[in-house]
Amino acid sequence: MKIEKIVTGALEENCYVLIKNGECLVVDPGDDYPNIQEKIADNKVLGVLITHSHFDHIGALRKFLTKRGVKIFKKSSVQEQSYSVGSFNFKVIYTPGHSSDSITFYFEEEKVMFVGDFIFNGSIGRWDLPTGDMSIMNKSIAMIKNYPDDIKLYCGHGEDTTLGGEKESNPYF
Repeated sequence: MKIEKIVTGALEENCYVLIKNGECLVVDPGDDYPNIQEKIADNKVLGVLITHSHFDHIGALRKFLTKRGVKIFKKSSVQEQSYSVGSFNFKVIYTPGHSSDSITFYFEEEKVMFVGDFIFNGSIGRWDLPTGDMSIMNKSIAMIKNYPDDIKLYCGHGEDTTLGGEKESNPYF
């Protein structure tokens, strides 16, 4: 799976385009639809994965809502389970704390997670915004620590990291 990163908007949100066998998924289309479309190129968009619904992560979502056959995966429309979409297989993990609708998308085969604003390289997302809660965030962190250390984490802002690296050096872990 090829992973293309597009930094979007004033808050420099990370959007990702996942490409495999001429198909793609878009994770958190924050803004700047033309640059996202450029990374999509001729690949067929099968779905949009939303880690949480803060404005900086969904600014370009409406552009995908009008496309036939594009499924939107967000907290209100998914269960904590495995999904297969075209060539892609992933699990949805509920990871509230930053917001009540925060979820993580885990591509076990590729050993990658798209964590949105749940985890950052060396930190975690704010919990002082509406529907954020530090005690719930602590439960999500405790749960995610049970996953393998070699998983690469693609964050909603900033640089990617690994789960093992966060276990070692992130003060919230």
